[in-house]
Parts: sequence; C-alpha cells; structure tokens
Amino acid sequence: MRGTLARRVAGLLGRPGAVRVLAVIGLAALYPAASAIGNPSYEGVATCAGSTCHGRAEGNGAVVRQDEIATWQEPSSPSGAHSRAYAVLGGRRGQQIAASLGLGNAQSAPACLGCHATAAPAGRRGAKFTLTDGVGCESCHGPSGGGWLAEHYALPATHAGNVAAGLTPLEIPKARAGVCLDCHFGSSKPGQFVTHSMMAAGHPRISFELDLFSALQQHHDVDGDYVRRKGSPDSVRFWAVGQAEAVRRATSLFAQPKFAYEGAFPQFTFLDCHSCHRQITDGPQRKLTFETNPGRPIPFGNPPFNDENMIMLQAVAGALVPGEAAAFQASARDFHKAFGAGPAEARAAAQALAARAASLSDALGARGSAGGDAFKVIGIIAGEATSPRFTDYAGSVQAVMGIDTLLNALVREGRVTQGAAAGIRGDIARAYKAVEEPNAYRPADFRAALKSAAGAIGRLQ
Repeated sequence: MRGTLARRVAGLLGRPGAVRVLAVIGLAALYPAASAIGNPSYEGVATCAGSTCHGRAEGNGAVVRQDEIATWQEPSSPSGAHSRAYAVLGGRRGQQIAASLGLGNAQSAPACLGCHATAAPAGRRGAKFTLTDGVGCESCHGPSGGGWLAEHYALPATHAGNVAAGLTPLEIPKARAGVCLDCHFGSSKPGQFVTHSMMAAGHPRISFELDLFSALQQHHDVDGDYVRRKGSPDSVRFWAVGQAEAVRRATSLFAQPKFAYEGAFPQFTFLDCHSCHRQITDGPQRKLTFETNPGRPIPFGNPPFNDENMIMLQAVAGALVPGEAAAFQASARDFHKAFGAGPAEARAAAQALAARAASLSDALGARGSAGGDAFKVIGIIAGEATSPRFTDYAGSVQAVMGIDTLLNALVREGRVTQGAAAGIRGDIARAYKAVEEPNAYRPADFRAALKSAAGAIGRLQ
C-alpha cells in the first residue's frame, strides 16, 4: 500500500513526521491529471482500505477508528447497506425490475448505477475504482484523487484544508442532506430518479429521514477529536434541516416538466402512494377509503402530492422558527390547491414552496441549539393541530421516525435518562407497529399510539 511505501522512505530519512508529509508527495505524484479545482478522479474503496488507513479489523486507531471499511462492509447490518447496493442489482428482484423495464442487465443499466454504485463518470475512474464496490466512500465524501486523498492525512492536516481540497463537509446538515437526497429521493443527475414505472416494476418506495439514516450508516466516533475538528453534531438540527431539504428537493424536481410528467400522466412518484393503492369496494353503501386531510385543499377524489416531509417541516417551523411558520403553511396549502388548477399552476406553486423550504433550511441550519427544542417539536408533531394530518401511511411513518430520532437526541443530551427512555420505548414500538404493514394501516390507531408516546416524553420535561 502507498502508506507502507511512505513509511519505508520516512524510516530511511529518519525525520519525525515525514511519513505523512511524504505520503502527500507520493499521492500527488500518482494523480497528476486530477485536480481539486478541476475534475478529481474517483479512486475507489481499495485506496482507503490499507491497515494504516481505514482497513483495520478493530477500531483501535489513535485518531480515527480505522475500521471504517469493516463497518461499511458489515453483511447483515444496515451499516453495510451501501456496500451491498451493487450486489442487490444481480438478485432476483433487481433483475425482475430491469426485465420489466427493458433495461437489460441491471448491473450495467445506467438507470440503476446512478444510485447503486458510486456515480463516477467513466473518464474519471482511477485504477482501483470498481462498480462492484457499490456505494463507496467517495459517493458521500466526494472524489478523492488529486485532492483530499493526499491532503487529509498530511501534517499539519486540518478539516478546513480537507474541505478546501474537495472533501464534502458532511458535518454541515445541508451538505449531508444534499448528498443523501440524490439517491434517497432523487436528483436531475443521470440515473438518480426513481420513477413510478420503477416502483410498479418492484422498486421499493422512496423515503428519507436524515438523522436516522445517518445513525444507521455512522462509522465514526463523536469523540473529543471529532468535536474539535468538526463541532458537536446536533441531532435536532440535522433532522430539521433534513426535512426542509427533502421538501425543497421534491418540489424543485416537480417544478421541472421533464420530471413532473410521464407521458400523459403526472409522475406518480411524487404523489401519495396510498391515496390510490387502497382496497376498492362496491355496493349500495359507499365506503370511503380515505380521510379528508385539513392540510390538503384539493378537489375531492384527487390523489395528493406526498406531503410527509411538509407535515414534519410545518411542525419544525412552528417550534423552532415560528416567524416563518405561517408563510410556509400558506405556501404548502397553495401548492396542494394548485393541483386542482392545472399542471402549470402546480409547477409554479412548487417553485414557491421550494423557495420557502430553502429559507427554512437556511434558518434552521444557522440556528443555535436550545435545550428544549426536541420537546417542543415532539409536542407539535403529536399535537391537536398536526395530528389530524396523519391520514396516510407515508406521513405517519415520517412522524414516528421523527419522534424516535428526537427521543434519542434527548438521551444523548442527558435531558432524558436511559432508564426513562426505555420505559417509553413500548409506546414508540406501538407507533411503529401501527405503520408496520401499509395495507393494515389505520389512521386512528396510529394517532392514538403517537399521542401516547409523545405524552410520555412530554411528562419528562
């Protein structure tokens, strides 16, 4: 490995600190064509996997754990999902989807590889890059060749220097959300948009929650060194900004005609799946299969835009940025109402809502943490104003994930003890149970479970 070569040279020279300095010289020489300013190359997971870097079997490194690759490769844990992303394309489900859509082999289909592998252009793939790595290190941290790969362990290395060399600053909620949403909702980049046709062929529905998804993929320790370099992470802020960026991404894409429609029909990816996928009954006594939602002023019987993140963002705004809450609520209602007017009106309203979400994202990202934030948001999510909006499965899933995330934040902050949280887990579990099976979802049962969980948390203030 290159790190080993640098150590040999450093040993010959006998200079303290020469290992990391010479590593920079050696790596820079290996990537002469790449530039942190221009088009840095993607060097692949193997470049990070040396035993002196991130490839140890045990997390016992002096500065970072150094077993990050093992966590990323974990075969049965959610933490290993990114490494399995390419392999699943070769499984039965992946091949069935590709066959239904006429894509050929899923493992070579551009429509799949944008998210199931690191999206590296062919001309920017280094010698050790391979698609079979799946979603590798550089999918999240950014292309490394000629930039931060050499920089990040040089002396005197700083996080600011790494970022300047092209490392993605994932400690910034907005930056992390942008990276995650590319695949966990969609983007305008090649192969990064899951259409309704894909879901009809068997692709899982798209859902996103930044803090929870981050926790499932975490491969670092938030220790003193991390805090000194990057600051102390704030789960409430990550969760809140994630909701704002999800609304912004969804409405921004919908505002583009090439995404909003699929032939003569709307692109159903954006709509609430369960507003259509419900049991159909016929008989002399009608049986409504939906509840009227007070947040959606749409014509009776029309399928609504999936507003799961809008509901959460409205709760966040009411708790943390109350000065912008009314404007966001009005913009969201105008967006739903525009669906009854026509495609052009709906896209224009989407642009306005995206701008409101962007403003909230900036405000939430810049806001300092306050001790009672999580309690406030939980209270609003399960409160009388928000609860009636949980009429559909997707929004309810987002709500219970949010309550769970915020309770975990309270435990980490020391505002709720582990023992007290354990006593509330039963209520959280009942809320999860209410959304365990989409076809068995019952809004009233969910709202009761959520209210019970939120009430138990609120009594701990």
